[in-house]
Amino acid sequence: MKIPNLFSFYQKAEEQKIMNMQISQNYIKTVELFAGVGGFRIGLENISNQSKSFKVVWSNQWEPSTKVQHASQIYEKQFGYANHSNEDISKVSVEDIPEHDLLVGGFPCQDYSVASTLKNSHGIVGKKGVLWWEIYRILQEKKDKAPKYLLLENVDRLLKSPASQRGRDFAIILSSLNTLGYSVEWRVINASDYGMPQRRRRVFIFASKIDTNFYNTLKNNVASNILSSSGLFAKTFPVKRIETEQIMTKKLSDDLVDITNNFNKDTPKQNAFLDTGYMINSVYYTSKVEVNYEDKYSVLGDFLQDEKTVPKEFYINDEELEKWKYQKGSKSIERINKTTGHKYTYSEGSMGFPDCVTKPARTIITGEGGASASRFKHVVCINGKHRRLTPLELERLNMFPDNHTEGIANTKRAFLMGNALVIGIVEKLGNTIIKGIN
Repeated sequence: MKIPNLFSFYQKAEEQKIMNMQISQNYIKTVELFAGVGGFRIGLENISNQSKSFKVVWSNQWEPSTKVQHASQIYEKQFGYANHSNEDISKVSVEDIPEHDLLVGGFPCQDYSVASTLKNSHGIVGKKGVLWWEIYRILQEKKDKAPKYLLLENVDRLLKSPASQRGRDFAIILSSLNTLGYSVEWRVINASDYGMPQRRRRVFIFASKIDTNFYNTLKNNVASNILSSSGLFAKTFPVKRIETEQIMTKKLSDDLVDITNNFNKDTPKQNAFLDTGYMINSVYYTSKVEVNYEDKYSVLGDFLQDEKTVPKEFYINDEELEKWKYQKGSKSIERINKTTGHKYTYSEGSMGFPDCVTKPARTIITGEGGASASRFKHVVCINGKHRRLTPLELERLNMFPDNHTEGIANTKRAFLMGNALVIGIVEKLGNTIIKGIN
C-alpha cells in the first residue's frame, strides 16, 4: 500500500492558498450601485493586459417606479444572479455588502438638502428616497472598511442645482465626502469630444481616500497643474493648459444644514462650480475647460446596422413623416396656465431633420422608443427612406455589445439606453485609475 506524501499535500495546499491571495490582491474589488444594465461593469471589466483588473463583487439595481424590473433582468441575464441584489437599496443592510476597493454608480440628480447636521448625534437626515444618502450611509457605516475610491456619474446640471442656489447640491456632496476623509475630482465630459459616437454631457466624480496616490497628487501639486495635466481627468481626457488666474477657489462649510440654507444665497444665479475641479480639505478649485483632442472622431453613420436587417416597424411612411416634420419644425403655440388662467405663447425652434449621419449622434433620451412622432427621437434617412434607430443601434451609440438588452420589448430597450452611460468614458477612466492605484 502506497503511503500518501502528506508533506507534498500540505505544500500544495499552502501554495494554492498563496495563489488565491495573489489573485485576490490583483483584483480591484468593485461594487456597482444603481447598476442599470451594467455599463460601469462592462467598461471596467473590459480593461485587460494589466497587472490588476476590476472585478464586480456585488451589484444592486432597483427601479421603484415599475413592477417589472427590466434593467435587473438584463443585468442578471448578462452577468448571472450571484452577488446581484434586486432590492430597494435603502432596505439593504450595509453588512450584506461585501468589502470592496471601488464603489461605482450613476445616481439620480435629486434634492440633496438635509434636515440635520453632521454634528448631530443622529447623523444626517436627508429627504426620503434620495439615493445620494444611500451612498453616504454605506461609506459611513463601513467606517475604516469603506472603499478607497468612488467613481460616480450624474447629469451635468448637478453642478448648477437647485436653480435658486446654484451649486448647493454639489456642495453638499463635496462637504459630506470631505467629512468622510475623501478628496474629490470632477469633470463634465461630452463623450463626442473625445471620439465617441454620442453627444452626451455628463459629470463624472472621482473620490479617493487619504494616503492614496490620487489623494497625494492633489495634496502635493498646485491647482493649475492638477486641472491641466496631473489630475485623473486631465490625464484621461486632455484639455488645454489652465492658468492660475482662470481658477476659482473657495472653502466649504462642514455643516450641511448651513450649506443647505445658505450656500450661494448672495449670488444664486452665478455658477459656483465649473466644468472641472477638485476638492481637498474642504477647499475646492474649479475652472472652465477647453478640450484638447486631435484623434479620430466617430459619427452616427458608422454605427448603423445593415438596412437589410432593420425590421419594417422602424420605417416611417409618408403619412407619418408629416407628423415627424411638424414635431421637428419651429412652432409657436398659445397655451393657458391651468392654475392662473394666464395665456402665453410657447415657442421652439426647428431641429435638424433627419439626423445627420456624418456627425456624432444627439443624446439618447429615455423616451427614444415607440413609433409615435417626437421632437427628440432620432430619425435617419438611408437610401431615401426615413426610419427610427433600432435598439441595437442605440446600444452601439452607448458602446454596449450588440444586443446586450435583447429579450425585452423594443421600447424598454430604448428606455434603458436612454438611462445608460457611454461605456468608453468608463473604460478610459478605469485605465487611468488602475495605473494609479497604490
